[in-house]
Amino acid sequence: ETVEWAQKLGARVGNDLNIPVYLYEAAASRPERCNLAVIRAGEYEALPEKLANPDWKPDFGPAAFNAKSGATVIGARDFLIAYNVNLNTTSVRRANSVAFDVREKGRVLNDPATGKPVKDAGGEPVRQPGVLKGVKAIGWYIEEYGIAQISMNITDINATPLHLAFEECHKSADRRGMRVTGSELVGLVPLHVMLEAGKYFLRKQRRSTGVSESELIKIAVKSMGLDELAPFDPQRKIIEYNLAAGDPAQQKKLIAKDLRDFADETASESPAPGGGSISAYVGALGAALATMVANLSSHKRGWDERWEEFGNAAEQGQGIKDALLRAVDEDTDAFNAIMAAFGLPKGNDEEKAARKAAIQAAIKEAIKVPFNVMELAARSFSLIRQMADTGNPNSVSDAGVAALCARAAVRGAFLNVKINAPGLDDKDFTRQVLSDGARMVAEADEAEKTILAIVEEKIGA
Repeated sequence: ETVEWAQKLGARVGNDLNIPVYLYEAAASRPERCNLAVIRAGEYEALPEKLANPDWKPDFGPAAFNAKSGATVIGARDFLIAYNVNLNTTSVRRANSVAFDVREKGRVLNDPATGKPVKDAGGEPVRQPGVLKGVKAIGWYIEEYGIAQISMNITDINATPLHLAFEECHKSADRRGMRVTGSELVGLVPLHVMLEAGKYFLRKQRRSTGVSESELIKIAVKSMGLDELAPFDPQRKIIEYNLAAGDPAQQKKLIAKDLRDFADETASESPAPGGGSISAYVGALGAALATMVANLSSHKRGWDERWEEFGNAAEQGQGIKDALLRAVDEDTDAFNAIMAAFGLPKGNDEEKAARKAAIQAAIKEAIKVPFNVMELAARSFSLIRQMADTGNPNSVSDAGVAALCARAAVRGAFLNVKINAPGLDDKDFTRQVLSDGARMVAEADEAEKTILAIVEEKIGA
């Protein structure tokens, strides 16, 4: 998809502005143009000669040198992370030694006898590759901070995640008698990069990874010292959070409210949030309780060897909880969409047809959302049962409450499915949904009964 847009933009810039355009990375028109460094070779000074070479005809725009505009590149690639690792040294030479250890192209090999570069049969320098794929790095000294850094561009975050780049710099620096004191992100970073880093460092501690996003981010920040040189504000540094902070609709979400405001909003004369959103929230609380039991079990004294078992369970619970929290607003949005569809004009046949289609689409969505809540809450029963059976016995009552919440979520969401079903013209769809929903309710009733029996037996009441 982004390749197509890169090509469209390249065509506009080249044809409308008469600027030579080269496509690179995934959008490249030929393999030798994938690497941006190859296109930039010689830089501005070599551009007249390059444009005169038929092999370097631009992908778009004129093959003629314009001293004012030069040329430009447009590409499609994965996210690039600009990342600096701080060292307890002022030596650029020693910082470079670490950079050469880790960067993909490594270093030129020198003959130990002569100190001169070793060359291959073609006369080219022989290189010893570094350990990190998709990483460019160099050492430099930052006068503002009074330290040397390894400055990196991570161009392939799948091959080299952020935490791996940090760890390899740490290992190399340690071998060379230096310490990594922290690091800094230049620009923004995708959320998943920080979450994976947090999980990595928790696993190193043999601790549960089934914790909240905010906790994972905090662990990542502290583990890599991302706040050593300046405060690390997730709302500004993480792409998804940064975008959400600038979106007024995000600030109005129900799950952004505190507990009192959410309860007051529910109690108001407004019909939304209603039973669907509350069912989703109750289900989220049930999954959260089961996750809590898993985390308590993971860290229980004497159960050290079971940390991964319960950590995996907690991570599963976090996923269900987060999906159900999203459904809190999805249900209210679905209700509001129905109201908006009924408010569409119906002055002529065309408007009536459009209004009817919009109403039907909105009703179907208002069935799908609570049905999804049913499925999510139903999935949590296996986790709750596991915690009641094998989790921390001191928290078995919490597993019981989790079961009550999960059943309430399934039953409550099904009421919302049923109240919307008669308004949908697609009767095959409604028959299937009602049949599947009734089955899930029966299974939820049985699961709750089984779990509560386990809980009551362990409590001894």
